[in-house]
Amino acid sequence: MSNQKLKVLLIIEQCNPEAASVPLVGYKFYQAISKLVDATLVTHERNKTPLSRLKEHSNITYIAESELTKKYFPIVGRLTMKGKNNWPLANVLGYPVYAEFDRQVYQTFKDPIQRGDYDLVHAITPMQPRFPFKIVKACDRTPVAIGPVNGGVPFPAGFEEVARQEFAYLNFFRAIGRALIPDYAATYKKADKILAGSTYTLNLVKNMFAIPDSRIELFYENGIASSFLTETKKVTKDSPINLLFVGRLVPYKCADILIEAVSRLEPNVREKTHLTIVGDGQERNSLEERVRELNLGEKVKFAGWVGQEETVEYYRQADIFCFPSIREFGGAVVMEAMACGLPCIVPNNGGIGEYVTEETGFRIEPTSREYLTQELTNKIKILVEDDELRQKMSVKSMEKAKEFEWDCKAQKIVEIYHKTIAEKQAALSH
Repeated sequence: MSNQKLKVLLIIEQCNPEAASVPLVGYKFYQAISKLVDATLVTHERNKTPLSRLKEHSNITYIAESELTKKYFPIVGRLTMKGKNNWPLANVLGYPVYAEFDRQVYQTFKDPIQRGDYDLVHAITPMQPRFPFKIVKACDRTPVAIGPVNGGVPFPAGFEEVARQEFAYLNFFRAIGRALIPDYAATYKKADKILAGSTYTLNLVKNMFAIPDSRIELFYENGIASSFLTETKKVTKDSPINLLFVGRLVPYKCADILIEAVSRLEPNVREKTHLTIVGDGQERNSLEERVRELNLGEKVKFAGWVGQEETVEYYRQADIFCFPSIREFGGAVVMEAMACGLPCIVPNNGGIGEYVTEETGFRIEPTSREYLTQELTNKIKILVEDDELRQKMSVKSMEKAKEFEWDCKAQKIVEIYHKTIAEKQAALSH
């Protein structure tokens, strides 16, 4: 087997090279893994047009949706994504759409899997641990991996108002779903390998289903393109210090806290700094108004939404990445910032608190809004005034980021495949 490529069925419902967030991450996994294995991709037909433009991908099965679902899916979007995004409700109302896909994947691939056509099945998206994969029922002799699943991270105790704005009071749907959704428990109890995208989610799934350590491991879902990895960043003394925020302008990303933190900088420190906010969203108008109230018009620039290539240039022109998002599961922007040699200042909650180390930046305990704001001010001041520390953290950030490069991640996943296959074969032989 070592001289032949593994035959792997990749189930990636959301797989779109032209999208953002989960669909793009799903595609990046497929793109990188398919270089190393004989991959068959199964995905939703809504991804067909963008994937068809890429001639290097051919072994793809597209799962169609019923006429009823085609009418229902846009309604869900209008109900939950107009104005403020209501993700808890979107996940509940969107489940029938996913369930149809999941059922058809099972019906299409059950027999090939049971014939032994694949060495391993890997279900990658959805990445939320609330969704099942019916295909595990067909995998008695073929090992199945799922994930990286991520989510379930709670809002910090001191941010009840933000939690309310993000509809966290609807999260009771999770418990209802775990009890009522068919195949939910079986997905995790039967999977041969579960990849968890954060330590919180790893412990959540492990404890919920009594998963032994041998069947679950930490594997961050986000990665970075090699184009982000740059040469060592040169720190120039006495030059202006550019702070950068990249992300959607929604309540839990807390760009307002960053603006407040900049306003609290001592005059001599503030004089040296400039903040650029890259991104757009429902909070933009109120953020711009807050900048005016604090008389920071010359210090804060709103770049709006920009494409990834242009975003790279913003990273490269920056000196410090400030991302006070209090409930971040993946936080790909932090990886990207590190790859471009930026020391990062983040809250210690969710995935981003795991990417950043003492050598690459600062992690702040989000005990309250006031504490996070003041500590953000303090950490910015330290990095603005200490050129040598900024340089050291820049070098370490780039070193750390290399672990997240997509081809590197794919190599690690294929190693997991081989190990999982060997363990499955050993178990079946006893």
